[in-house]
Amino acid sequence: MEITYTQTSLVEKRNKLRDRSLRIGFVPTMGALHAGHLQLLKQARLENDVVICSIFVNPIQFNNPADLERYPRNPEQDIELMSSYCDVLFMPSVAEMYPSPPKETYHFGQLETVMEGVHRPGHFNGVAVVVKRLFDIVQPDTAYFGKKDFQQLAIIRKLVEDCKLNLQIRAIETVREDDGLAMSSRNTLLSPSARRVAPFIYQTLQQAKTLTTTKNPQEIKTWIEEQFNKNDFFTLEYAELVNAETLEAVNEYSQAENIVACVAVWLDNVRLIDNITIK
Repeated sequence: MEITYTQTSLVEKRNKLRDRSLRIGFVPTMGALHAGHLQLLKQARLENDVVICSIFVNPIQFNNPADLERYPRNPEQDIELMSSYCDVLFMPSVAEMYPSPPKETYHFGQLETVMEGVHRPGHFNGVAVVVKRLFDIVQPDTAYFGKKDFQQLAIIRKLVEDCKLNLQIRAIETVREDDGLAMSSRNTLLSPSARRVAPFIYQTLQQAKTLTTTKNPQEIKTWIEEQFNKNDFFTLEYAELVNAETLEAVNEYSQAENIVACVAVWLDNVRLIDNITIK
């Protein structure tokens, strides 16, 4: 695996790969890799001639400076984990990605005004800025993202569509711990006691899915809220049942072909998100 730190160097490597007509798969990450990231890399390895990965903790997508400061960073471990699946690793500095303050502004309509968009103002524009810059540098045939960040996935699909980018977005199923907790870099920030109760998130979503025969989506949303509000370990930020394509809230099953239940909670001062397909 080659490691490069500058855009110029990466573009040179990319051009050589393109000269050989090799198919490029791209996995952008913020590091602190876990088995979920490895699943993205494995899929990219299966479907492409070359896999390029990036590690960059993007400061402009954090609306909370303390959250940016706490974000886990394990570059040596990350390099060791990905070396079997990745051909080229791009590890730019903040100055390399943003030599001057970014001025790009993206608009995603309904997709950015619900759920994460309500609670993390500016987050998705920061995501779009860095992802678009990375796409322009790497110019992959396919880029890989996990379904755990369901709203982010919808935003990136819209970015590709709006910018008319010539690449495919592949969505990979959420990878979970044995007890059901969705794998996340933030899980390492949980105390042992908090980690023991964290599976409650997915357990609640699983139970919610079983209620579709007796409750409508609005009633299931209320039920989810009640479960978290009764559990003193958690502070619920939101629970929503949404159209999987538009992210609009649904009250009746007839409103959408695919419905996803999404939650964001605080546990032990760590913010965790998860989702499950209801219909």
